Amino acid sequence: MDNPALNSLASDVRGLDTLRRAARDNSPEALKAAAKQFEAMFLQVVIKSMREASHGDELFGGQEGKMFQDMLDQQWAQVMTEGGGTGLARVLERQLSANARSADTSITPPLKPLSESGLFQGLPQMPAAARSAALRQSLQAGTASAEDIEAAIAELTPPRGRDVPEHARAFVERVWPAALSASRATGIPAQFLVAQAALETGWGRAELSAADGSPSHNLFNIKAGSSWQGDTVTVTASEYVDGRWVKQPDAFRRYGSYEESFADYARLLKSQPRYAPVLGAQDAGSFARGLQQAGYATDPAYADKLQRIINGPLLRAALSG
Repeated sequence: MDNPALNSLASDVRGLDTLRRAARDNSPEALKAAAKQFEAMFLQVVIKSMREASHGDELFGGQEGKMFQDMLDQQWAQVMTEGGGTGLARVLERQLSANARSADTSITPPLKPLSESGLFQGLPQMPAAARSAALRQSLQAGTASAEDIEAAIAELTPPRGRDVPEHARAFVERVWPAALSASRATGIPAQFLVAQAALETGWGRAELSAADGSPSHNLFNIKAGSSWQGDTVTVTASEYVDGRWVKQPDAFRRYGSYEESFADYARLLKSQPRYAPVLGAQDAGSFARGLQQAGYATDPAYADKLQRIINGPLLRAALSG
C-alpha cells in the first residue's frame, strides 16, 4: 500500500478518521489497512500482557520509562504486521470485505465513550479462555463482525490483582458456553445463570451424583417429577419445611452434559408461567427475588444468597479470566 494516511498507527486519531471515511466507500485499500491495524492492536495488547506478567524491570522504572516502553511495544506491534504478519489481518480483511458488501454505509453508527463500556463499569465479562475460543470459532466460520473483533481486543487484558480459587475459575470456564446458550434462550444475563449454578453446586464441588459416584450434570438441582422421562439420581437433600430444615430422599434429573442441564433449565423457565417475571431480568435483585417468589427453592434466604454471588467479587474475578 502506498497511502501514508491509511498506514498511520491505530492510535493516531487522524489516521483512524481517514480509515473511517474511506471505509464508508467500501474502499478495499481502507479495509486492508483497518485489518492490519486491528492485528497491530491485538499484538500490542499481547506484548503488553506478556511484559506485565514478568517480574518487572528495575532499570526502566517510573512513569517515563513506562511511557517509552509502551511506545516501543506499539512500534514492535506495527513492525510485526508488516509482510505476512501473523495471518490474522488476512482473515479480518476477508470478513470485513464480506460485511462491507452487505452493509448500509449511509448510516454512521453512534460511538460511545470507553467509560460507558462494561469493561470500565466493572461488569462481568466472558472468561478469557472462552472469549478467545469464541473469537477463533467465529473467525474460522466467517461470522465475526468488526465490532466483535474490536470488543475482543479491548477485553484481552483482564483486571489484575485478584486471587481467584482455581475451582471457581475452572467451574466458570467449563459452564460459560452453555450459560451463553441459555442466556440467548431466556434473555437472562449469562453471569446470572452461572451464579445460580454456583450456588446450587458449591461452585461445582457439590454436584449431585449417583450412588456409583458418576455425575448427574444437574447444575440447578431440578427434581425429576412425574413428567420427566429421562435418567434420574436419588439423593437425600435438605429442604426447608414448616420453619425447619429436614433431610429427605428425592429423585433429581440426570443429564449427559452441562449443556443439557442449561438447556433444560432454560426450557423450565420458559414453560412455567410462574417464572415469566424472571425471563429477561437484567438486574440481580429482580432475577433472584423473582425465582424465590416463584417457589424455585424452599430456602427463605435463597434470593439473598444468589444476589450476593452475582454481585460478589469472586464471580466477577472468575469471569475476568
